[in-house]
Amino acid sequence: MPKREWVADAIQKIEADFNRSADTHLIPLPPMPGYPGIDVYLKDESSHPTGSLKHRLARSLFLYALANGWLSEGSTVIEASSGSTAVSEAYFARLLGLPFVAVMPAATSPEKIAAIEFQGGRCHLIEDACAINAESERLARETGGHFMDQFTYAERATDWRANNNIAESIFKQMAEERHPVPAWIVCGPGTGGTSATLGRYVRYRRHPTRILCADPEVSVFFDFYRSARAGAPRADLRIAGGSRIEGIGRPRVEPSFIPSCVDAMVKVPDALALAAMRHVSAQLGRRVGGSTGTNFVGVLDAARRMREAGRTGAIVSILCDSGERYAHSYYDPAWYARCGIDIDGADAALARALEGAPLEGVATA
Repeated sequence: MPKREWVADAIQKIEADFNRSADTHLIPLPPMPGYPGIDVYLKDESSHPTGSLKHRLARSLFLYALANGWLSEGSTVIEASSGSTAVSEAYFARLLGLPFVAVMPAATSPEKIAAIEFQGGRCHLIEDACAINAESERLARETGGHFMDQFTYAERATDWRANNNIAESIFKQMAEERHPVPAWIVCGPGTGGTSATLGRYVRYRRHPTRILCADPEVSVFFDFYRSARAGAPRADLRIAGGSRIEGIGRPRVEPSFIPSCVDAMVKVPDALALAAMRHVSAQLGRRVGGSTGTNFVGVLDAARRMREAGRTGAIVSILCDSGERYAHSYYDPAWYARCGIDIDGADAALARALEGAPLEGVATA
């Protein structure tokens, strides 16, 4: 099939798939005792066909690549991903009949590896989390394929003005609530694409809503944000190792993270993030992932800011994915023992924070 015809057919398949999909739910959480008058909602992105927020990103990345002429019939699609983006991209690659390879850290959960393989993808595991982009580029050269490069293109592939992006969806679903315009929206930085979409949308629509990013313990985004706010951005920041909170946090600054789209950040200890994950799971009666717990600590910080300003209102955060993907890590007591994480101490610290006490070990900017 000629390339332009194949591209048109591929875009039609993705658009048809979108039309078959319903929007994700917005779930109200029970009131937090230490923060009266503040309503909290979770945007449940786990209900996408591939089970996570990254389904939106993968669809946008494929459409962006197709519209730019970067994909053709038979192209091998390659992505650097710790799991969820790869699961979603494997889904769209299979929809278009394209081979897919995910380059990911060897420590990625077996549940995510199985999910990628279920969607028809192949997993290429490497030990050095900092080298996944370079390895992806090498594989693209060898196969004559296309490296999607979510960390570069996430912020530009999504239409932030409308097209049912996550921001537009949130505001539509909040329309009948008692505080229809959220005071804060909280997300975690993985690529930076979600925070860029949210920040641009609220400015474009002239909403007073502010965006807070919750960065995990092993990540450079928080320090980069703080340096950018001080007027001396450190885009060269690097750390060793990868985040224990899969899907968010990076060992280097990524091009899609736009500090000016973010109004505040917190850096969250992993132990507290996972305590928050367990708390949210108990509230919902089902397991959520570690990134959702990290976000919930950000919710507590946003609620603290509102309480100190004497404000009531709403906070919306993101339920990024299901906890069923982490049965061998975040829901396995042996994993906590191997990592040296004090479960009881973290749970007690979170309980105090829910009552209104300061967040222990959380840095703010």
